[in-house]
Amino acid sequence: MSPRSAKPASRDVVHHPVFARFYARQSVAAEPVIGAHRRELLAGLSGRVIEVGAGNGLNFAHYPGAVSEVVAIEPERLLRRLAVSAALRAEVPVDVVPGAAEALPVKSEAFDAAVVSLVLCSVRDVPRALGELRRVLRPGGELRFFEHGRAPGRLMAGAQRVLDRTVWPPLFGGCHVSRDTPEALREAGFELGAYRRLLVPAKGPRLPTSYCVLGTAHRSDAP
Repeated sequence: MSPRSAKPASRDVVHHPVFARFYARQSVAAEPVIGAHRRELLAGLSGRVIEVGAGNGLNFAHYPGAVSEVVAIEPERLLRRLAVSAALRAEVPVDVVPGAAEALPVKSEAFDAAVVSLVLCSVRDVPRALGELRRVLRPGGELRFFEHGRAPGRLMAGAQRVLDRTVWPPLFGGCHVSRDTPEALREAGFELGAYRRLLVPAKGPRLPTSYCVLGTAHRSDAP
């Protein structure tokens, strides 16, 4: 049975055509660096998976064969078209669907796992989006995350906060560089599993977007 609800989803929840073109080019150019992290993020997944903020679909090539279906949510029209093309080349079934992270157009408890990859930085309402991810995961379901966010040092963290209040979100499709994904997951009621902080890229100058976190969490039904 399809996981989608009967309620139709808006096709233009997010509209950043200039940034979408930039992101499509930049993400492909960065794939020699990011690809290994995508493989780590998705390794061992199985069953039915929802990916929120699929972008241009670069994760699709890395899903293991034990995944029976991926429902990929992408609100931006240009990126969604690119994701559809990527889905046709994937080795697992991928259904690309319009929709927003804060109102996922799928049924509750329909998925064994969920994936967010470099997307929570640009979500307008993070607690609501994470609440939606809890809703659509089955009890005990797993969330995989790979996000950039808050730097550990006071100086860079301060610079990130200034950027988030000024030029960064308008220039980069709503992206915020100082969000703390593990803390947001805890506050949303997820049980954190193993995760690690890393620099992307590992070498070279450290930019506001260099500080990343990759790991797992589980839906917890405890109050």
